[in-house]
Amino acid sequence: MPARTSNRPVCRNCDKFPVVSITTGDRHRDGSRVLLRVVCNACQGTGHTHRAPAVRAGR
Repeated sequence: MPARTSNRPVCRNCDKFPVVSITTGDRHRDGSRVLLRVVCNACQGTGHTHRAPAVRAGR
């Protein structure tokens, strides 16, 4: 069965990985790692970009 894909173009900056977690190397008291959540600035965390508006040339 084919996967459903959207018709919107993929963000060139994050390549559909708009939100990533980066470890700082530190740990919380319960032993879990401290993570920083970083969102792509270009697509604002959606993974897609908006299509450029069509340009009409001529009269």
